[in-house]
Amino acid sequence: MPANHRLGQRVSRLARIMQVRLEGDLAPLGLTRLGALVLSGIGDDGLIAPSELADHAGITRPALSRLLRGLEERGLITRTAGQAEDGRQTAVALTPEGAAALVRVRAAFDALQDHFTAKLTPEALAALSAMLDTLAAGEPAPTAY
Repeated sequence: MPANHRLGQRVSRLARIMQVRLEGDLAPLGLTRLGALVLSGIGDDGLIAPSELADHAGITRPALSRLLRGLEERGLITRTAGQAEDGRQTAVALTPEGAAALVRVRAAFDALQDHFTAKLTPEALAALSAMLDTLAAGEPAPTAY
C-alpha cells in the first residue's frame, strides 16, 4: 500500500493542518491550542481538577502544571487549594480575564469547525463523526503511551 493511503498518516496530516489553522487564529490572543483547550475545559466543561484538565488536553500532568503556571501568570486562571485533608488537591478557575479570553477562544474553535464542516454534507459529517468514534473506541488516552 502506498504511504499516502495509510490511514494514520492521513489523519495525522489533517490533524496538523487543523492545528496550524487554529494556532494561527489563537496567536493574536497569545494562546496556544493547549492553553485554549484548558480554558475551554474549565469554562465550558466545568473541569476544575488538574488531572481532569490534563486528560482533557491529552497531556501529562507535569506538562499541564507548566501550562497552568503560564496561564496563571497571565491572569487567566487561578489555582486554589482544594478540600482534601492533605491540601494536595487543587481547584482551577477562570478569572474574569480568562472568561473574556474564552469568548474569543470559542470563536476560533467555531471558525475551525465551520471551515471544515462546510466541505461536507450533513450526512457525510455524521458518518465521519461515527467513524472517528468507532476508531477511538477502547483506545487508551494519549498520555498512556
